[in-house]
Amino acid sequence: MQEQEIGFASDGFRLGATLALPDGEGPFPGVVFVAGSGEVDRNENHEKMQMNAFNEFARHLAERGLASLRYDKRGVGASEGEFIKAGFHDNVADAASALEYLRGRTEIDAERTFVVGHSEGALIASRLAGEGIATAGVVLIAGTACSGEEVLNWQASEVVRHMTGFQGWLIRTLPIDPLKMQRKLLAKVVSSSGDTLRVQLVVKLNAKWMREFIAYDPVPDLAKAGCPVLAITGGNDVQVNPADVAAIEAIVAGPFEGQVIPGLTHLLREGEPGTADYKRQLKAPLDERLTAMVVQWLERQVGAARPVG
Repeated sequence: MQEQEIGFASDGFRLGATLALPDGEGPFPGVVFVAGSGEVDRNENHEKMQMNAFNEFARHLAERGLASLRYDKRGVGASEGEFIKAGFHDNVADAASALEYLRGRTEIDAERTFVVGHSEGALIASRLAGEGIATAGVVLIAGTACSGEEVLNWQASEVVRHMTGFQGWLIRTLPIDPLKMQRKLLAKVVSSSGDTLRVQLVVKLNAKWMREFIAYDPVPDLAKAGCPVLAITGGNDVQVNPADVAAIEAIVAGPFEGQVIPGLTHLLREGEPGTADYKRQLKAPLDERLTAMVVQWLERQVGAARPVG
C-alpha cells in the first residue's frame, strides 16, 4: 500500500486527507471514509479516544485492490475551519467534496467509488445516497432509521441502563434523572440560534450541529437511495439501535444487505454493552467479522460494476 498526504477544497476550506493506493496499476475502485460524531480526525481518533478505525480499514482494502480516501473534519488535524462551528449539513458537504475529489483522481475508477460511513458518517452516507450523489454504493456502519432526537433518547436510556460500578450505584441510589437532564439540555439547544452554546459556564457545545442532527431524519433519504446498501450494526451497540438494520432494509429502494454482529459494540470491537468496557476494547484491533463483511461486500459490488470488455 502507498499512502499520500493530500488536501482538497470544500466550502472554502482546505481539508487534509490521506489517499491510500494499492500496489500495482490503476485505475482502482475507491472508497471515501466518513467519520462518526465528535472532534475526530481521519482515522476516527480523538485526543481522549484512539479508535484507529479508518487507517486499519484502508489497509484491508488496499490488500484487496481498493483505494481509499480518509480526511480530517473541519478544524481537526490538518484541516482548516472551526470544528465547533461546523454543522451536520456542513459535514455532508465535506463528504460530498471528498467523493468528488476522489472520483476526479486519475488513479481512481470514478464509476466504482463507494462511501463507507460510521455512526454520524453512516447518516451522512444516507444523505448522499438520497441526494443522488454519484456513488456505486454505501456502507452504513451503525446507521439509523430514525431522527437524531430519537437516537439520542434511545442512546441515553441504554447507556444509563448498562452503567456499572460507582456511577451505576449513584444513579440508582440518588434522586438523579439523567434522561430528564438530557431532555432539558436538548430543549435548550433546539431553542438556541447561534453556532455555539455555553452550558455549565465552562462547557461550550456545537449547538448548530446538535440542532441539525436532532432534526435530521434519514428515512426519506434511505427511501430514495437506489444504489446498493450494506448496513451493519453491533449487537452490543448502546449508541445506535441494532434493530434499525431491519428497519433500513424495509425502507431502502435499491439492493440491500444487512447484518447485526453479535457482541460488537459501537467502537467496532467485541465487548460488553455499555461504555465502561470502552477503554479495554480500544486495545484490540477492529473486529475481523466486520472488516471481512465490508471488504467482501465491496468486492462483490466492484465485480458487478466492472466494465465489460
